[in-house]
Amino acid sequence: MVQAATTPIDSSLRGTPQHKATANSVAILLCTYNGAKFLEQQLQSIKHQNHKNWQIWVSDDGSTDATLDVVRRFQRLLPTGTLLVKAGPGKGSTKNFLSLACDRQITARWYAFCDQDDIWEKDKLTRATRWLEGVPVGTPALYCSRTRLVNELGHQIGYSPLFTKAPNFKNALLQNIANGNTMVFNQAAMDLLREAGANLEVVIHDWWLYLVVTSCGGKVFYDAQPSIRYRQHASNLIGANDRVRQRLSRLKSLWNGNYKIWNHTNIRSLRNISARITPDNLKVLNHFCAARELTNPLSRLTTLRQLGLYRQTLGGNLSLILGTLLGKI
Repeated sequence: MVQAATTPIDSSLRGTPQHKATANSVAILLCTYNGAKFLEQQLQSIKHQNHKNWQIWVSDDGSTDATLDVVRRFQRLLPTGTLLVKAGPGKGSTKNFLSLACDRQITARWYAFCDQDDIWEKDKLTRATRWLEGVPVGTPALYCSRTRLVNELGHQIGYSPLFTKAPNFKNALLQNIANGNTMVFNQAAMDLLREAGANLEVVIHDWWLYLVVTSCGGKVFYDAQPSIRYRQHASNLIGANDRVRQRLSRLKSLWNGNYKIWNHTNIRSLRNISARITPDNLKVLNHFCAARELTNPLSRLTTLRQLGLYRQTLGGNLSLILGTLLGKI
């Protein structure tokens, strides 16, 4: 059995960071936990990216399968310092991603979250960095995309929902449209994550980044062209292609009060970076907080409509109306 990673990881896994934050460097932030079954395909898809200036940082959260063996074999195929491994905090994927993102020894021009079981399209980094290059220096920027859904064998079975409404804070307060496995972002966005810190209680790392970038006046681009093959398998909580189960799950979460808990968690975390939130967005946030406390259901609904908050789909907005009337937001 492969032993869980500790800090520092044994010398065969260590490397010396040699990639500096050059004009087009990408730090790939890959979190692993018992992912040996599909990890090789993911690593190979990174190796075959059209964009070649990248460095992989693996944060392993205590794998007990062959995950680290897969990483070790792949590392030997790369120049020294191209793949580095560290121990994760052992507190789940969200904490693992935040701890990796907030590691200040990781430097690059751009950063990409990476799951262990997907397959990246060859032009993923090229498309993402091309858009990011057009954003003014100092402006937080986040690229994300739709996904192509594949089964355990890698065969296509569909697509994730196509979102057509603008990605901004008024959407991010109520919904995450940015899958973390598609995210590529710039240094200004990373600086905000690091300022907020790795120890915040957030719902999930990708929603948190979407909230941080939009609340602080950053730019988000949602690419309708899929950039990854998102693997659906037994370990997924709900297959992204099962729309009926997704809707039922949303209604169950709404009724059980999960959305209200999530909103409370996000609001509390956003308060930690309130000094960086734009005045207009801070006003929206404060009015949203006040609306959640109103006892009159119609007053809650009226306030949310006046604020212009929205979800991306008709079904999502109908569930928002229902949740608002029931006091479940």
